[in-house]
Amino acid sequence: MGDMTELQHDERVAVARLHALLELLPTALDRRLAGTGLTSFELTLLEALHEADSHRLRLSALASRTNATLPRLSRVVSGLERKGLVLRAPCEQDGRATNAVLTDAGTAAYEAARPLYDDAVRTMVLDGLDDGGVDRLASLCLDILTRLDPDRRLTVTADGAPT
Repeated sequence: MGDMTELQHDERVAVARLHALLELLPTALDRRLAGTGLTSFELTLLEALHEADSHRLRLSALASRTNATLPRLSRVVSGLERKGLVLRAPCEQDGRATNAVLTDAGTAAYEAARPLYDDAVRTMVLDGLDDGGVDRLASLCLDILTRLDPDRRLTVTADGAPT
């Protein structure tokens, strides 16, 4: 176990700011996406399916890529199914598994919501940073992700692709 020393004032401030950011950003993104009928988490699921081969992923793989528990993922996928954005299909490679498949309506919803999401992220996060600030932010996030995600489920490469 590491050294159990008390955090210094500047460390407490940094962690408090990070915690505040992690609390506020998802809600702020959800507000910006409200007109699309999607939450930022739903958009993340649609994006994972959009980028997947044949626009399909096993539910377990989709849960892993989004850091969702299977029960949470199942609830969200059910909601997206009701909206006609995804469907469930048996996995051809493993009859015990189920895939989530992006529908044409899901592709259209993703493509309509993505620019709003990008604009929200730019406005809320990136506009105040110069190129060096963006690089530092990416580097700091990767350093922390490397410790939190040793299996690299959510780690993103320099080209923006999940590993």
